[in-house]
Amino acid sequence: MAEILLTLDTSSRAGSVAVSRGEKLLGEIFLDRKTTHSDRLLCTVQQLLGDLDLTLEQIDALGVVLGPGSFTGLRVGVATVKGLAMATGKPVVGVSSLRTLAVQLPWTRFPLCTLLDARKGEVYAGLYNWEGGLPVAVAPETVQPPEKLFAALGGEYLFAGDGAVAYRTLITRQMGARAHFAPWHHNAARASAAAVLALQHFRAGETVALEALVPIYIRPSEAELMWAAKAADGAIEG
Repeated sequence: MAEILLTLDTSSRAGSVAVSRGEKLLGEIFLDRKTTHSDRLLCTVQQLLGDLDLTLEQIDALGVVLGPGSFTGLRVGVATVKGLAMATGKPVVGVSSLRTLAVQLPWTRFPLCTLLDARKGEVYAGLYNWEGGLPVAVAPETVQPPEKLFAALGGEYLFAGDGAVAYRTLITRQMGARAHFAPWHHNAARASAAAVLALQHFRAGETVALEALVPIYIRPSEAELMWAAKAADGAIEG
């Protein structure tokens, strides 16, 4: 019988939960609201499972988007999946938010550049080619000023993600006709797309031990920066 996966995405303000059986989507709830993920995530999981007449015990694996993205959102998603895994003993797989965006744009003839607004005048960026039915990374995921990124891109690209929306004017100014943009409904990552990647990892045996399951921030969090600054001040004073 095909594997049943419960997959969560909390990498941005728009969060989603999906349940899939093999290569079939059974159900998905997607919400873009101002309330925090911690206020609604478990309730959404329970609602979706209930609507599908499924229990957590019937789930074969848990998928979660690890980042990059909202630091708070990622922590909530990872903590929730850890709790569910500890309660049920189910295996866990983690996937990239940037690759999840790329999954939603199959068979494009252009290389893909998926962008998330990282604030502070930067973007999280992933570069992909579509090969063998899935997007394949052609460079490591990065966080950098958008002007620097776009200046380094040669040839035509298809852009997607909220970073592509936020910096569309800049992209067009720097790249002109070489820039192409995904339809608006593909600019938010969805748990159903993350489930495609989660299934691939699960079938390949690429599960993650709970102690190793951590968000992928790419850049240091505010807490880490403050700790480093305090440590540097202490070293200077000493």
